[in-house]
Amino acid sequence: MSQPLLASLFDPSERRPVSVSELTQQIRGALEKRFASVWVEGEVSNFRAHSSGHWYFTLKDEFAQLRAACYRSTNQRIRFRVEDGMLMRARGRLSVYEQKGEYQLLVDSLEPVGAGALQLAFEQTKARLQAEGLFAPELKRALPMFPKRVGIVTSANGAALRDILHVISRRTRSVHILIASARVQGEGAAHEIVRAIRFLNEHHQRALRDSQLDRTIDVIIVGRGGGSIEDLWAFNEEAVARTIRASAIPIISAIGHETDFTITDFVADQRAPTPSAAAEMVAAHEAELCARLTSLNKSLGRSMRHRIAGTRNQVQRLALSTAFDAVAARLRDALTATSVAEYRLQTTMRAALGTAHRRLHAAARNVSLPQLNSLLAASRARFESLNNSRDSAMAARLQAAQRKFGLAAAALDAMSPLRVLERGYAIAHDAHGRVVREANQTSIGDELRLRLWKGEIDCRVEGTKQE
Repeated sequence: MSQPLLASLFDPSERRPVSVSELTQQIRGALEKRFASVWVEGEVSNFRAHSSGHWYFTLKDEFAQLRAACYRSTNQRIRFRVEDGMLMRARGRLSVYEQKGEYQLLVDSLEPVGAGALQLAFEQTKARLQAEGLFAPELKRALPMFPKRVGIVTSANGAALRDILHVISRRTRSVHILIASARVQGEGAAHEIVRAIRFLNEHHQRALRDSQLDRTIDVIIVGRGGGSIEDLWAFNEEAVARTIRASAIPIISAIGHETDFTITDFVADQRAPTPSAAAEMVAAHEAELCARLTSLNKSLGRSMRHRIAGTRNQVQRLALSTAFDAVAARLRDALTATSVAEYRLQTTMRAALGTAHRRLHAAARNVSLPQLNSLLAASRARFESLNNSRDSAMAARLQAAQRKFGLAAAALDAMSPLRVLERGYAIAHDAHGRVVREANQTSIGDELRLRLWKGEIDCRVEGTKQE
């Protein structure tokens, strides 16, 4: 105000009012100029994620509160999930929401007070996936003892790939390698890791469908060298964890050094402390296996020789014992008893066979050809008589049944409504198909259908007469 207060009361230019919009714009300009960049610390409350992707919440302390908005273009870079009750440090600029006349903080960045943002995001993702059961021990699959084909998901230019190939080539020559290259850090790395794992699974499924079992993949190593939590963050992404859990092929997680832990380590079927250790898990040392087999073969030979020698000594001791004499005597007695029984059996069989022959000859003498012919003629005559009796009985029963059927058909025909209709009568049906027996069942104008002997007539009631 350029004039003294008393003089300004009578100055028309000083007394000109401004609109609410003009005043709000002036306040907004002053706030944005004065507080273009400010850090605010407070507790989050009333957090709301709008369908547009924007976040709206309130920062408060014991004595005041401040509305805040974090637009989608900004919050896409925030890796953790904001929740009510979190103590946050927000950086942004003050502005005015003119439609409501409220000032608010337009947030450019958010940091949790205490734990770092990435550590908080790691703990949130781990707790969420663990609650869903993705880390359950019963979901872990055993690794094949002697894999023939191993898939590797890592950077084609990284030291991890060189370490894995060096260990496998040094320990075995029977394992084949299939590399699916992917970036392992930076923006978009998680997407490439997901795509590489899915590529190996699709290759495996095609080989199974085509019955090309020599092209299937037995195990996958997902790995990279050590680094900071920012460098390893791609392996903490939820999309990577869910893709590993959905893989049809067992997966070994080999991320960083032994002290580094990522979400991938918890969801994978097996964790290896380093990429080299993962290579040792899938590549059996052929020289060690051969030496082990040779040692086992020698031990087996020695054991068999000892067993044979011991058994031979035991047989010799038993052969010299008196038990064998007793067994030999019992065998001789058994042979003698068997011979006697065999002789008795043969004698009995010969006697029975002679008796049968004698009975057969006697029967042949008693039965002559004329007697057989006479018996055959009598049997034939009896058969023909029984056959004729059967035919006569069947014909009589058939005629009786036909007569009975004719009488029943005549009675049924006499009682048929069609016979009544043939004599000039008719059957009336109303619109619902019910039979009309009395005139009082109809009204003038009702439509009736008359069933005649041949055909039907549709008619309308013009009048009724009661008897």
